[in-house]
Amino acid sequence: MKIVHPVIVFLMFRIDWKKLLPIGAIITITFALLQTKMLPYQLMTRNSSLPNTNHFDANLESQITPLIRDKQSEAIMVDPETLLNSSGQQIQPVAVVQEKVKVTQRRNKTDVIKSNISMKPSSPFFLSASERRHKRYLRDIKILSPYEALVYAKKEVDAVSVGIDDHDSNLYAPLFKNVSVFERSYELMELILKVYIYQDGKRPIFHNPYLRGIYSSEGWFMKFMEANRQFVTKDPEKAHLFYLPYSARQLQRALFVPNSHNIKPLSLFLRDYVNKLASKYPFWNRTRGSDHFLVACHDWHEELTKNTIKALCNADTSEGVFLAGKDVSLPETTIQNPRRPLRNMGGKKISQRPILAFFAGRMHGRVRPILLKHWANKDKEMIISGPMSYKTSRTMSYSLHMKSSKYCICPMGFEVNSPRIVEAIYYECVPVIIADNFVPPLNEVLDWSAFSVTVAENDIPKLKEILEAIPMKRYLTMQHNVKMLQRHFYWNRSPVKFDMFHMILHSIWLSRLYQIQIPTSS
Repeated sequence: MKIVHPVIVFLMFRIDWKKLLPIGAIITITFALLQTKMLPYQLMTRNSSLPNTNHFDANLESQITPLIRDKQSEAIMVDPETLLNSSGQQIQPVAVVQEKVKVTQRRNKTDVIKSNISMKPSSPFFLSASERRHKRYLRDIKILSPYEALVYAKKEVDAVSVGIDDHDSNLYAPLFKNVSVFERSYELMELILKVYIYQDGKRPIFHNPYLRGIYSSEGWFMKFMEANRQFVTKDPEKAHLFYLPYSARQLQRALFVPNSHNIKPLSLFLRDYVNKLASKYPFWNRTRGSDHFLVACHDWHEELTKNTIKALCNADTSEGVFLAGKDVSLPETTIQNPRRPLRNMGGKKISQRPILAFFAGRMHGRVRPILLKHWANKDKEMIISGPMSYKTSRTMSYSLHMKSSKYCICPMGFEVNSPRIVEAIYYECVPVIIADNFVPPLNEVLDWSAFSVTVAENDIPKLKEILEAIPMKRYLTMQHNVKMLQRHFYWNRSPVKFDMFHMILHSIWLSRLYQIQIPTSS
């Protein structure tokens, strides 16, 4: 007791507790943080969430092809003579292991990881089985060479069943030839595709997108491609595709002499450009340019015509430049204001569309004079005319007529393509395409019969008869499909999934896959 009493007095009256308490709190927090750092795992709370892998984990058993041999896998030997590594040299036989894909008419509903998944009390700090499979899948994809990745993607696309109807809710199936094939190939593009952009070439012809006018599609694609981080790689050895970033519009403005009809200087310029790339880098000679692509409304070089994947506005199969199945039909889009590319979209209700068919424009090319000859001022339901007067506010008058018409006539001009096709889609007017030998934009995946009418040039005299023969139910379906199609033809200020930029890139990616020849196994 003699000892305890002095200690109590000391603690009560000699120690300044106001100063001691903050020091104690600091020491406690410090020890707690040190122990947390020393734990072999990261602390997680009840509300902790895992990354959303819903996009990849849905139906893993039917979609993922692991590249690691196990008891349930079968090895598919790829002919060593058909495989090249990223340097163009022959590589040893590779066993590309692929799980047997069981495709049913409807995909089985499997457990999908939600963004806020609840942790099991028995194992709160470990990944689920589907997450582990997903990580292994991504790891296996990354170790593939560019060619092996293309072989894998081609097999996956070929294995998709036509009857599968469980697809992304953002996709409207009637617009597509096979929405399941499109969705799977698009997923693989997002997962695998890497594009190398040549930095050679000076402005304004290279790396300088032109964003206005009817040829603006090539400029908007260049703008978004060069700014992209998801698909672009700085390492050409990892690339599946090589982009030639030149603008046909800028080349024409820089070198073409108006009214000369002489495109030889443009052709020589492109020839010298390709020869420079071929002498400086090994990538062109490795495939003769078959894994290179350009996006332009015109193409004036024979070397590019033979091998390169070309996204062209002038998708005319009769001239021998555009090769259906290899090349991509590029939509012609008229952009008046690059700051507001989606200005003045939409149209009137069907009940407010009294005009059966509408066209107004200049009289160039072989089709338009014939169209006017048969239908100009001949029928009050068919408004077919030459250029509208600028005094009546041409832009507004033109767009209002399209918004008030059931069908919008899209005849070819000097070339088979026409910006009126995309304009009709923007204004929710069913396009009527009059251009023989024309491959419509994004024809690889879109079913144009679902939302447009094609009329042969020889049938122009029967144009009204053809349109009136379409049942109202059929017209209502096509007009609704046009509305659902719009998002795929939008040039957004920043790229959005399934928009014009991604649709064009996907068609180029699909063209590259179609080039891959997979030998049949014995």
